Formats: sequence, C-alpha cells, structure tokens
Amino acid sequence: MGGFFAVASKVNCMFDLYFGTDYHSHLGTRRAGMAVYDKSYGFNRAIHNIENTPFRTKFDKEVGRMEGNMGIGSISDYEPQPLVVRSHHGTYAICTVGRISNMDALIEEVFKDGSLHFMEMSGGLINATEMTAAIINQKDNLVEGIRYAQEKIEGSMTILILTEKGIYCARDRLGRTPLVLGRKEDGYCASFESFAYLNLGYKDYRELGPGEIAVMTPEGVTTLAAPGKKMRICTFLWVYYGYPSSRYEGVSVEKMRYDCGEKLAIRDNGGVDIDVVAGVPDSGTAHAVGYANASGVPFSRPFIKYTPTWPRSFMPTIQEKRNLIARMKLIPVRELIDGKSLLMIDDSIVRGTQLRETAEYLFDSGAREVHVRPSCPPIMFGCKYINFSRSTSEMELIARQVICSEEGGDVERTILEDYANPDTDRYHRMEKEIGRRMKFTSLRYQRLDDMIDAIGIDRECLCTYCWDGRE
Repeated sequence: MGGFFAVASKVNCMFDLYFGTDYHSHLGTRRAGMAVYDKSYGFNRAIHNIENTPFRTKFDKEVGRMEGNMGIGSISDYEPQPLVVRSHHGTYAICTVGRISNMDALIEEVFKDGSLHFMEMSGGLINATEMTAAIINQKDNLVEGIRYAQEKIEGSMTILILTEKGIYCARDRLGRTPLVLGRKEDGYCASFESFAYLNLGYKDYRELGPGEIAVMTPEGVTTLAAPGKKMRICTFLWVYYGYPSSRYEGVSVEKMRYDCGEKLAIRDNGGVDIDVVAGVPDSGTAHAVGYANASGVPFSRPFIKYTPTWPRSFMPTIQEKRNLIARMKLIPVRELIDGKSLLMIDDSIVRGTQLRETAEYLFDSGAREVHVRPSCPPIMFGCKYINFSRSTSEMELIARQVICSEEGGDVERTILEDYANPDTDRYHRMEKEIGRRMKFTSLRYQRLDDMIDAIGIDRECLCTYCWDGRE
C-alpha cells in the first residue's frame, strides 16, 4: 500500500508537509520521502529507508534544511519516491499510490523505440512511479499525460505531481483509493487520509471523484478533468487499511467497524456460549467492540500489542518474518485467558498463519475455547488493484487451498462463485474445514452483504474483487 500528503501554501509548507506525511506511516514501512519547491532554490528532495526507524526520526533534520511553499510527501511499502523528473513538461516531482498489474507489457511497449531507460530497484524491479512518469511524458501536456497513464495502467494509480506552478492531484480512474482536500487560511492540502490534516488547522474541503484531475495552488483548487461516473473504491479501506479516525466517501472507518461487528453478533444470535469478546489488535478491536455492544457479552483485551518498538503491523515484507513479528508483538494477559471461552474478531484471514498461531497462543495460555469471527468474507482472489495481498499465487490463500482440496484440484470460475455464496453447501463445507485446519472451536465469516450494509454506500461503488471476483 502507501500514502501521500501535499501542501500548497502562501508560507513555508515544511511543518505541515512533515507531520501530514508522518500521519500516513500506518500505510507503509519501507521508504518515505518529501519533495518541495521554492522559487529561490528550485526543487529539493529527501528519501530515507524507514524499515527500522520511524518517519519523524529519519526526517527531523529535513524540516529545518528544506524550504518551499509547495511540497509532496510519500510513505511507501515498495518504491522509493517522490521522484524528481526532467522532461519536455519541465522539471517536476511525482509520487503515486497504487499498483501496475500490467508492468511487463508496459515495459515492452516503452522499450520499443530504444530511447528510454529505467533506474532499476533492488531485486530487478522497475519503480512503478518512474513507469507512471514515463507514460505521462509521452503526451504533450501533464493533464493529457495523466489521463493517458490512467488509461494504460491496469490496476490503479493515484498521482501527485509537484510543478513550479502548482500541484496536480489525480485520483485513480475508478477511485479505488481516496484523495481528499483540506483548506485553511494560507493554503490547501491533499491527503490520502482525511484525518491527517485536522490537527494542522485544515478543514475538510472536498474529495476528488474517480479519475478527477485538479491543480492545487496556495490560492485555490481548479478541476482540469471532470470525475467519471463509475467508482470502485476498495472496501478493505474500512475493514483493515484505514486509520480509525478517517472517513472515505463520507463514511467513518471506526463507525463502520462497530456496525460490522454488530452484524456479526446478530448473525450469531446467541449461538455460542462465550465469556468475553476480544479483537486482534489493532484493526480487529473496533469490530469486537461492535460485537460486544450488540451481544451484551463483555469486551476484553486478553492480549496487548507491544507498540513501543513494534508500532507497525506491515513490517517486514518477508512473510515468514512478518508472522514471527506478529506473534512477538502480542503479550498475553493470562488472568483474562485462563479457563475462558473467548470469541476473537480479526479483520480478515488471508493465508491463515498468523491467526492460527494466535489461537494456539491463547490455548497455550489456558483458554478453554477460541471462537473466531473474521470481519470480512473468505478471500478468494489475490488483489490486483492496490496490493492488499501480494501473494505470489492465489493458492497461498487458505480459502483457495481448501477449495482445491475439496474439489481435487484447481476449479473453474463458476465453482469459485458457488464457494463465495454463503448460502450454499460448498461455502459451509469450506468454512468448516478452514476452522478445523486452524484449530478454532468455531469459525463464522462475515457475510459480504452484511459488510456492505455496514459501509452504507451503493455496492456498485465498492470493489469486492478479493471476495467475489467482481471486476
């Protein structure tokens, strides 16, 4: 994933840019950067590795060293950015959030005339932001270039471009990720997370629509390309990615999670005899509060996440080490576990490794029963839009493993759709087998229709691909 923040101000923007970018640290853990423009000094940029050091520690010196009235900042899980590019459009800085699913095809296309090269990242990968810039530079102006990139890129790509005259803000073509604007007396800001500017004195201005392109200056925001009518915003923003205090399309993340947990409790309808409800921290906690409030069963915290030195759940990117770190973070409170029947709510089950080990951890700490209620349906497809899951194969998904085992091999799309339907026998067999493999006392997934109801916006506006394969 990743996040961004931008400021166009009548005064030095560095303070706002520094803290606004830092407020996106929950969205990425590998690279961070800021780029600013000043009329006297031109462009200035800094990029640091933040895998083992928080953003503020790495960039505290830049606050005093860098200066400008316009700037963009980025937090990223993968590519270093912002990049400073010199082209026929002039010099500009660019950062992006999204995923290029057709990277190989685009590389082959831009190499055809032999006049382009890329700076290779570690592992032989090409920086997705650099590829986006290369596509933009094929057109006569930035607006045409951005629209061309949005059309050519399969996946999604939200873009910020810092120029001498203003900051171009472009939400991806189907609005899979958000882009929200804030305003205060001396300027404007653009942000992935809507909460990131509130403590900096900005008020909500507006959200960009799908595919909309606007230019932001200290004096105002002008739309250069109107938004499209079709939207597919990622549903996982509410379930998992989004910070609790954020809102997307006017819907509160924290409130949605309460409502989602409430719907899980209503579906259970007192069908399990439990002593306490608990959430796997952090994103499962609000869902658990909603379940507890609706069921009347007390909410408890049987283990605590050790945040002083392990503040971020995305680190590191190697799956085996992520599993180890996830386990190391959780410290049990044995007095709240021993002899208890617990109902645990987590945001999702992807591969299943971490939650299985969490359940084993609870049993080893004396739990009598561990019932599990994921707050979203079984994940059937690997995300090809925003890097929710960068699985090398969909067979890494626990649901797909069980389906292939049940069916004796890989299956056709129509059979997968049957497994995705919570009212079919196939679905119930899959759910039961996943629970058995993971050694839960019981397992019941959230239904897709209940989860969408908890969000409260039109299903046609939501991306649900990872659960039902809907494009």
